[in-house]
Amino acid sequence: MRAFDFKKEYNSLLTPDVVALLTAIHEYRGEQALFIEAKSNMLAKFLDVVRIQSTEASNRIEGIVTTSDRLRMIVLDKTAPKTRSEKEIAGYRDVLNTIHENYEYIPPRPPMILQLHRELFKFSGSSIGGSFKNADNCITETLPDGSARVRFQPVPAWETPDTVDRLCQAFELALSDTEMDPLLLIPVFVLDFLCIHPFNDGNGRMSRLLTLLLLYRAGYIVGKYISLEKLTADTKDTYYDVLQESSTNWHKESNDYAPFVRYMLGIIVAAYREFSGRVQLMTVNGLSKPERIREMARTHVGKITKADILERFPDISPITVERTLADLLEKGKISKIGGGRYTAYVWSGEEK
Repeated sequence: MRAFDFKKEYNSLLTPDVVALLTAIHEYRGEQALFIEAKSNMLAKFLDVVRIQSTEASNRIEGIVTTSDRLRMIVLDKTAPKTRSEKEIAGYRDVLNTIHENYEYIPPRPPMILQLHRELFKFSGSSIGGSFKNADNCITETLPDGSARVRFQPVPAWETPDTVDRLCQAFELALSDTEMDPLLLIPVFVLDFLCIHPFNDGNGRMSRLLTLLLLYRAGYIVGKYISLEKLTADTKDTYYDVLQESSTNWHKESNDYAPFVRYMLGIIVAAYREFSGRVQLMTVNGLSKPERIREMARTHVGKITKADILERFPDISPITVERTLADLLEKGKISKIGGGRYTAYVWSGEEK
């Protein structure tokens, strides 16, 4: 039976590279805390954009997709889900909203985890929501020839309720130790959760939702303004590689958490860096909306699209973006690449 010794794993993870990542996150968090408090109204415009991105990305990792227009309407609760995929997307939306709005009141305990899982599947008509797995499952990989191989054999179904309970108890005990940084404890918890694989379906999505929940409870709320799920989906191959690397020998209690921990901390650092970049563009004194668009185009590396600009500046309307891009084109400051839905632009004015 697997033991969960967070103290032991914690001490082994305090390597120079991991400490450097922790230090970077702490510095970003300190720099941005006052801005978040002072500019909450301005930042509120990001929330819908990030909810859409997070819902799309986390489900896309699992092959659950719909059109971009349908997804936006579902996440903003402006239409009812129709297909099986849309029903699962709507469930994710509601759990994500619950975590965003009530994370202080959701301790990481089995009853709460089961309740979140029930919400995840509430539109699907399936009876699996809110219950631990009733049959043994395994994590498989599809090979190039179409065959499948077992990548990991999780905890048996009969052991799952007790194992999840012991994991949650050990995690809460570790959190009570003020000498241990929650940023290191959270990835260890998430990896253990994935290795238990406690549900018949929804384990990956639940792991990403729990990651947000635990980060928010620890005071790291960057996931509200930058989608951690999107950053994960954009590096999906690496995500699966480190998951495989860190889960090897998990049942023997000799696995190496470091690859998964480094990856997760890297995602958090990337989110804070992106948030910092957005903050800088939002707070440059005296810049009008067209000037902010111009500044983004000027400092952006590589191609930029209208969607990139709208994502960066939720307070700027599509019409303003289109007019500004047209003006920059006419003045020769940017060059147009492609056409239609694939239109992009590159800076061609003065030196950056």
